Amino acid sequence: MKNIRNFLMIIGVFTGLVACNDAIEIDQPGRLDADAAFQSLDDLEAGLFGAYDQFDISPDIAFQSIFTDELSIGFDNGGQGLADYGFVLNAGSTAPQVFWVNGYQQLNAANRLIEASDIIEPQDAAEQARFNQILGEAYALRAWAHFILLSYFSTDYTNDGALSVINMDFVPTIDQQLLRNTNGETFALIESDLTQAASLISEDNGVTRINDDFVTALRARIAAYRQDYATAGTLSQQLINKYPLANRADYQAMFLDESDGEVIFKLERTNNDTYDGQGATGSAAAGGWAGARFAFVNATLAGSPYFEMGRSLFNLLDPTDIRYDVMVAPTSLIDPDYATNQDPAEDILVIQKYPGSEGQPLMNDLKIFRASEMYLIRAEAYVAQNNLTEAANLIKAIRDARFGTDTAAPVFANQTDAYAALLNERRVELAYEGHRYFDLKRLGSRANQGVTKDPIDCAFNGACTLSADDYRFTLPLPIVEFNANPGLREQQNPGY
Repeated sequence: MKNIRNFLMIIGVFTGLVACNDAIEIDQPGRLDADAAFQSLDDLEAGLFGAYDQFDISPDIAFQSIFTDELSIGFDNGGQGLADYGFVLNAGSTAPQVFWVNGYQQLNAANRLIEASDIIEPQDAAEQARFNQILGEAYALRAWAHFILLSYFSTDYTNDGALSVINMDFVPTIDQQLLRNTNGETFALIESDLTQAASLISEDNGVTRINDDFVTALRARIAAYRQDYATAGTLSQQLINKYPLANRADYQAMFLDESDGEVIFKLERTNNDTYDGQGATGSAAAGGWAGARFAFVNATLAGSPYFEMGRSLFNLLDPTDIRYDVMVAPTSLIDPDYATNQDPAEDILVIQKYPGSEGQPLMNDLKIFRASEMYLIRAEAYVAQNNLTEAANLIKAIRDARFGTDTAAPVFANQTDAYAALLNERRVELAYEGHRYFDLKRLGSRANQGVTKDPIDCAFNGACTLSADDYRFTLPLPIVEFNANPGLREQQNPGY
C-alpha cells in the first residue's frame, strides 16, 4: 500500500516486535514493548500495514510455475530453478522452508497486533468503528496465513483427520515445542477467525484492504478445496452477482495496473516499498517484482528472460483471446514447426503477464482474488454435482469475455471430461498467479491430468510428467523447523 511509507518509523518498531522470541522474558535496555509501540489507533493501523507487508505471493508464483508446467528454461537461464524444474523436492529444499517460515512470520505479525489491540481504548463511536475495522482485518490475515500453510503442508484437504500445520492463534514463548494440529482443527480456527473478522469489518476501503468480499472469497476458495460444494457454490455466486467479468480492455488494463477490472482483492506493489527490487531469481525465496520471476531486465525478448512460457501452456492459448495478448510478449519468437524442429532457440515464448507499472519494469500488483476465479469455483461445484450444462455455461461466460464475442459452450461427455476442461481453463485464466500446484493436487486425479510438459521443454532432463497423486504435491516439513522442534520429525509428510 502506498501509504505504508507514512508509517516507516512505527513499522520499524513493529518489525522488531514480530522478530524472533529470543530472550523474550528479559527486560532489555532500550527495548520497546507493545505498550510503547502501540499508543494510539494510528499506531495500531501502522502495525496492521506492517502485518500486510508480511504477505507476498511472489514465492508462490515462482515455485508453482517452476515446479509444474507453466514454464520452460529460458535462453538466458544460468542454472536458476533447475532443481524445482526437475521435481527435486525434500526437507532441505528452499520451498518448504520459505513457505513454513513466511507463514509463521505472517501469523506472528497478526497475533502480536491482535494482542496489542487490548492496549487501545477507543474514545468514541468513530474510533470504535475504526478499531473494529483494524482488528477485523488482522483476524482475516491470520485466517489467510493459516490457510496458505495448510494448502502446502496438508496431504488431503478433504480429510479433517489428516495432519495440518501448527495452529498459532497466540504469541508463543521461545521454549514451546508444539506439534501439528489436524485439518479439522485448523479449518475450525480459520472459520472462527473469519467469523470474527466479518463481525468487525464495516468499511470498504478498496481492493487493497480486506473487506467483507475478501472474507467471502476466501471462504469460497476454502470450500472448494474441501469439496464442500454447496457452500462453495453459494459463496462464489454471491461474488459473481457483485463483480462482473472484465471485458477485453479492462482485462488488459488490470494486468497493467491501470484498472482494477474484476479484482476483488490484491496486494499493491509500488516504487520504494519492501518488494521494490529483483528478489531471488529462480527460487521460491523470490520477493521483489513479480515479473522478475521470469526475466532479469524486462518482459521482452531483449530483457534477458531466464524462464519462458511452457509450450504445453502456450498451446492452449488462442491468439484472438485477450489472455494471449496479456501473457505472450509480442517480441516472442514463435516457431510453428517447433515440434519437428525441436530447437528452443527458435521458439522463445516471452512471458509478459507482469510487464511493470509506475515506470518500473516487471513490478505489478499481485492479484489474490478475481471474479473469474469465482466463476471457476462455481463451475467446479456444478461439475461435482454433475450439472455439466451449467458448468459449461460458466466457462463459456469467461471465454465470451476474453474473446469479446459469443463463443460455443463446451460439451462434456462426463465428469472427468468436465474436470479436465475446468482444469485447463484455470490453467489459462490463472496462469502465473500461484494456483497451478494446488489445482493439480486437488483436481488432477479427477481430471486424469498431472504435470505435462511439452517434449521440447524437458528433453534436456527428462522431467516431463508428474502424476497428480505424487507425494510431492504436498511439501515436506522443513529441516529448519526440526532443528528447533525435533518432535515434528515424527510428523513428517509421507514420501520424505
